[in-house]
Amino acid sequence: MSDDLPPGVTEGWAALGGDPALTERVTAAGTGGLRSRLPSLPLARATVALCSLAAAELAARRGGGPVPAVRVDDGAVTAAFLGDRLVRLDGAPPTAFAPLSRFWPAADGWVRTHANYPHHRRRLRQALGLPDGAGAASVAGAVAERPATEVEEAVYAAGGLAVAVRSTREWAAHPQGAAAGAEPLLHVGELGAAGAPPAAGAPRELPCAGLRVLDLTRVLAGPVATRTLALLGADVLRVDSPGLPEAQDLHDDTGLGKRSALLDLGRRADRAVFEELLSSADVVVTGYRPGALDRFGLLPGDLAARRPGLVVGRLSAWGRSGPWSGRRGFDSLVQAASGIALREGDAGVPGALPAQALDHGTGYLLAAGLLRALTLRQASGTGRVVDVSLARTAAWLLHGPGTAAGPSGTAAGTAEDFDAEPWMTEVDTPRGRLRHALPAVAFDHGPSGWAVPSGRWGADAPGWRL
Repeated sequence: MSDDLPPGVTEGWAALGGDPALTERVTAAGTGGLRSRLPSLPLARATVALCSLAAAELAARRGGGPVPAVRVDDGAVTAAFLGDRLVRLDGAPPTAFAPLSRFWPAADGWVRTHANYPHHRRRLRQALGLPDGAGAASVAGAVAERPATEVEEAVYAAGGLAVAVRSTREWAAHPQGAAAGAEPLLHVGELGAAGAPPAAGAPRELPCAGLRVLDLTRVLAGPVATRTLALLGADVLRVDSPGLPEAQDLHDDTGLGKRSALLDLGRRADRAVFEELLSSADVVVTGYRPGALDRFGLLPGDLAARRPGLVVGRLSAWGRSGPWSGRRGFDSLVQAASGIALREGDAGVPGALPAQALDHGTGYLLAAGLLRALTLRQASGTGRVVDVSLARTAAWLLHGPGTAAGPSGTAAGTAEDFDAEPWMTEVDTPRGRLRHALPAVAFDHGPSGWAVPSGRWGADAPGWRL
């Protein structure tokens, strides 16, 4: 493509409250993949461009000098959005979707389930009246007998994950679709009293150097955001509950540059450790459904009261308003509910985007918001709260960047059509040889890779590097 400003960057930068003149620093070039009926590549390109520009702005604020130029490469963007599928440890491919995570014909349409984790599979079977260990044939038979929305509600009531596949028109008429569509693309608001701003003088190539980030996110979107902060020099500590294990191959892709520890916030001793970490943190990022962490004092206002000047990022599946705001969700479910799956399918049979573009795109939007919040805090010491959701990113994909133009909006394709090799790298680790995508976020004289590879999930002590 040409060096023109990518579609969506002007709109996205305005949503971030950035100086419009800075968008002149952004150009895009190269050849990528992500061919789909909807504009997957324009969305990916725009979100990476916004994140790169926010990083460049922070580099200028903390390191001095003009804002560096940003050049987005479509090949690097595509490889990064496919990174969770391309990652390898000693050549072994990552785990694919589990057999019970798929589309199922219902009595009046289709249902999409997510059952990659054991507790989700158990709850799905329970909701359908099936015994433990029931396989795909039994689930198919149970779903086929019921209306799609009945399955949706029964599985949700059991604590599982399923949605009825809807058209874009049906989703727009649904109270949650309307609520998500009315929310801003992302929100950056002031939070609490000012604290002492971080010292300037960070190296321009690592604008987040000296900053500490507590990463309370899972799976893809949140970890993509915090992986970006780690790329830019932040000390990122991922904190998970021992009762919610993460897939190691996902962590191999999104844990680059981070450390990973386990804390049970329901235990007094672990809460004390968390509070000690919080006392010197600059950023806290949460990726659980709204309300899930409130009992631990993790509401933005509560966190800021204990750590003035804190920047808080919040990611949700369905948005922070509407009847589904408190529901769990994943990229595949939001694609199905919002109308994306039917747009990407054929003859009424739902399909999927060539990458988990809602996860990755929302992750880069969240990182962009956090970086802009850090730039603002550098001047005033005042913290910020940044909100994003997969459902709002879905609305942007359906109605936003590149919707009316661009090669990715004209033909369906698969991830296998793209040769990622020029944008992959390999590194030796104590666990084996790790192959992963190079960073897509880039600006003049910025970092070319992460300081350390991904380690074993949950294996680090809960403390800062220095």
